[in-house]
Amino acid sequence: MKQLTVAEVAAFLLHNDRYLILTHRRPDGDTIGSAAALCRALRALGKRACVLENPQFTEKFRPYLDGLTCEEVDENACLVAVDTAAASMLSYSANGYEGRVSLLIDHHGRNAAYAAQGIVVPTAAACGEILLDILGQMNAPIDVKTAEALYLSVSTDTGCFRFSNVTAKTLRTAAFCIDCGADAAAINQVMFLTKRMARLQLEAHLTQSTVFYAKGKVALSRIDRSIREQLGLTEDDIDDISGFGREIAGVEISVMLRDEGEYGKISVRTSPHYDASEICAKLGGGGHKAAAGATVQGGIENAMEAVLGAISAIGVEL
Repeated sequence: MKQLTVAEVAAFLLHNDRYLILTHRRPDGDTIGSAAALCRALRALGKRACVLENPQFTEKFRPYLDGLTCEEVDENACLVAVDTAAASMLSYSANGYEGRVSLLIDHHGRNAAYAAQGIVVPTAAACGEILLDILGQMNAPIDVKTAEALYLSVSTDTGCFRFSNVTAKTLRTAAFCIDCGADAAAINQVMFLTKRMARLQLEAHLTQSTVFYAKGKVALSRIDRSIREQLGLTEDDIDDISGFGREIAGVEISVMLRDEGEYGKISVRTSPHYDASEICAKLGGGGHKAAAGATVQGGIENAMEAVLGAISAIGVEL
């Protein structure tokens, strides 16, 4: 993949047209906020652009995509992937289009470089942080909705600016969005301060069921299908639950397992003393130093055995 500068990405976007913006599976605030902001900015510049409908978009994030999505793919569309580290992580609706991505914009250090060209900035706390630089280079108008999409991106990927990936530039990005009219308080209320009763019941369940290893240094939690059905959990309820164990004093490696039938989904969160992406890379996954993930065949039990093995492999005595 050809690595581009911010100026080169801006030039590419200004030169082309008919954009189809792709998001990743289990879409979070960063991929959705980045896609929405890019789509709105391109339209403001007179370009034709839409976000490819993702069957996993949830109700909490839907308002940011209002009027922006499409289900039919223009064969002549220029495909742009945002916040997606590998072609295998593109939404299920993008199946068959993995080899057609013309441009990727991402901040995952272990990006698989699956597009013809792109920009990857691992030091950026969120993809939206990179995108703001690109839009500035394009002199794209940034209205309130675009600013709120960008704020959604940087706030959700930093845990409302609590994580170690936050830099001064991240905070300047958020401040810029607020200056443009983004209602940060309202977004924070929905994304971080409001929970359904089912989410609270899930947290109570995890408090009782989490297992500790390495004298409390490693916490392993699991969400089986039975508890999801019992509590009536939605994807919005499970959103951002991966860091549950890291909130416990003394825990430096937190593992969250999700039962996906034939697969076990693994999310790892670590302190600065450990590398989550190193652990998940041993399982065919990846991500950032403090937050990474992987999917393992053989169900949740096999995933548990695999991730404990990967943690042992980096020198942690369980």
